[in-house]
Amino acid sequence: MPSTQQISPVEEQEKLLDEALGVVKVQAFQMKRCLDKMKLMDALKHASAMLTELRTSLLSPKSYYELYMAITDELRHMELYLLDEFQKGRKVTDLYELVQYAGNIVPRLYLLITVGIVYIKSNPQLKRDILKDLVEMCRGVQHPLRGLFLRNYLLQCTRNVLPDVPEEESNLAEGNVRDSIDFVLMNFAEMNKLWVRMQHQGHSRERQHREKEREELRILVGTNLVRLSQLESVNLEKYQKIVLPGILEQVVSCKDSIAQEYLMECIIQVFPDEFHLQTLNPFLKSCAELEPGVKVKNIVISLMERLATFSQRCEGAPPNNIGDSDYPPGIPSNVQLFEIFSDQVASIIANRQDLPSEDMISLQVALVNLAHKCYPKRVDYVDKVMLNSVEVFQRLGLEKVESNSSVGKELQKLLKLPVDNYNNLLTLLKLKHYPALLQHLDFYGRKYLSIYILSNALEHETVIPTQEQVEQALTLLTTVISDQSDQPKIEVDLEELAEEQSLLARLVHQFMSDIPDQQYLILTSARKALATGGALRVKHTLPPLIFQAYQLAYKYKEIKSEDEVWEKKCQKIFQFCHATITALVKAELAELPLRLFLQGALAIDQIGFDNHETVAYEFLSQAFSLYEDEISDSKAQLAAITLIVGTLEQISCFSEENSEPLRTQCALAASKLLKKPDQCRGVATCSHLFWSGKSLATNKEEVHDGKKVVDCLKKGLRIAKQCMDIGVQVQLFVELLNHYIYFYEKGNDQITVQVLNQVIAKIKEELPNLESSDEAEQITKHFNNTLEHLKLSINSSESVSYEGLEF
Repeated sequence: MPSTQQISPVEEQEKLLDEALGVVKVQAFQMKRCLDKMKLMDALKHASAMLTELRTSLLSPKSYYELYMAITDELRHMELYLLDEFQKGRKVTDLYELVQYAGNIVPRLYLLITVGIVYIKSNPQLKRDILKDLVEMCRGVQHPLRGLFLRNYLLQCTRNVLPDVPEEESNLAEGNVRDSIDFVLMNFAEMNKLWVRMQHQGHSRERQHREKEREELRILVGTNLVRLSQLESVNLEKYQKIVLPGILEQVVSCKDSIAQEYLMECIIQVFPDEFHLQTLNPFLKSCAELEPGVKVKNIVISLMERLATFSQRCEGAPPNNIGDSDYPPGIPSNVQLFEIFSDQVASIIANRQDLPSEDMISLQVALVNLAHKCYPKRVDYVDKVMLNSVEVFQRLGLEKVESNSSVGKELQKLLKLPVDNYNNLLTLLKLKHYPALLQHLDFYGRKYLSIYILSNALEHETVIPTQEQVEQALTLLTTVISDQSDQPKIEVDLEELAEEQSLLARLVHQFMSDIPDQQYLILTSARKALATGGALRVKHTLPPLIFQAYQLAYKYKEIKSEDEVWEKKCQKIFQFCHATITALVKAELAELPLRLFLQGALAIDQIGFDNHETVAYEFLSQAFSLYEDEISDSKAQLAAITLIVGTLEQISCFSEENSEPLRTQCALAASKLLKKPDQCRGVATCSHLFWSGKSLATNKEEVHDGKKVVDCLKKGLRIAKQCMDIGVQVQLFVELLNHYIYFYEKGNDQITVQVLNQVIAKIKEELPNLESSDEAEQITKHFNNTLEHLKLSINSSESVSYEGLEF
């Protein structure tokens, strides 16, 4: 038995279409031959045979469309021939009735439409009756696919003959715009019914396939609405009273989600914005009545975006007889655009139980966009949306939503919009219900939004000038300020945390008021909030506060002539700083607080308020306590003692009674450093306290205690000799030589050329013992540079005498 090879559905469609097109080609050729020979009846028979191919039920919509286009192109020859005959004055008796004797209804109606159009064009007095007759007779074809294309042919053929004159100006027989509206609305209603009926044919398992086919045919139905929009005599009144109600009645009553969604979108796209503005309420009320499967969100958002774009397009247009500059351009004064959409969105959300949660929030996003584009100054409109959104979550019982869920993503979009639109944290703070809405996001979502807000404020350099605004801002950003109750119990990524907190620390520098007293209140409020961050956070966020406070103290000094109690205020500021630095100490930090105490001591000395010596001493002694109690690493100890010495050397407010124990304490601490090289460098650094430190009570003379300087340097030499590593020992000798030279050139008579010669000789003696290495090369280079300096100094006429110096 021979095997039969099955062909695919696509190949089968191609085969069927080719066969039908072959028939069309043959019959069209015969039709045109008969027309050329003036044999009209024979031509009509061939035309009917050609049109019979459209009775098929085997072709898919796509293939049927190709066949339809081929046949209607050929029919055009028939129409042109008949039109030419009529214009020549030839009478074709009862042609309109004659074609109705065609054997089948499909070819009969196609021929009827073709002849009917010719009659209308040649005798406009028949227009009204023929149009009505044609649209009624097309009801004879109830097969969905065949009926849709037949009525589409009717719509295409009548495109240029529809009466388009106002009712009051019309000729009764020729008709007016009302007749055209009735004609198109009837055709639309019938086509929509046929289109919807397609969904209910065939087996349920082919549902998806049928939906796809219907999507391909939707433009045939939508063309009716396009035709209505093209009628120039359809004014706003007719649109309000006849056109829109007629369309909406069909849309709502068809109860088909595919048809409803497409047609509502079609209404938005084809009719003018001015019409939409005056018919918002009926349109939006119809949205609430659509089938559960309709994505109402898309329809409403599409309309909002279109009207917002229209308003922006009208920017610079004359005002609508109102003096309110906040009113959107192009929007009539009787249309409260935002209020209408807001109320209708609330109604849709309340009445449509099937509406997904994410769609509810999407509608709020669209409302915010509308408010921003049309009413950029109306912050209260955006706040109203925030409140409505909070109420939506409360009604849904959604306490928290996951940031990566569909609802969470829409909520984040909603919360980001005001940030992006205003680019001003102060404006964002005017939204009273924004923080409450933010709380409906989970921890990760709130953290993301907090960082987003922070980054925006930093990018646009938003200055926050009042205590109340600072408190509001920090409340809004609480997720990055302190641990949260819903924070996941996982190990903290220190690098990520440092990045977040550095943003927060930068924001602190934007807490600025031009009024010093207000600035102090800002700093106290900020510290209260930031201090809750824990040890990992406060090390980033509190230091900027302290530096802001130091700057405030300098500000008070600048305006001391305007403020009698400026000194008391400065004392209060440094009490604030002391307490804040102490909080850092409690967070188990040492080096950072030490530096801040030293910076404070310098600021106190430079400002010079009443009792400043005592306060500066307290700050410096606190630094010393931290050094002694908290810093154990040898490198950190050397760095700390160097900082303390450097600070003490710059401070000029200490009396001898206070400065002497501090200098001695420094020298003692340096000599107790764990490693010998550190001891050596430490005591050498301390030597500068006894020569250049401005610490006498007169504040005018410098300390010139040459003996103690030499004692420190000698002690350094002794410690250097105790080092076992020859390389380190020589390096220390070179560093000490530089110290000796510095003090010699400063006029310390306890240091002689003989002492310098001894140190140089010691270095020269040890240098050959160094093993060849990069380190040895560096030491040699350092020593040679020092000798070069001495040679240049000897040759300089202004330098001190180096007589007897041996190289």
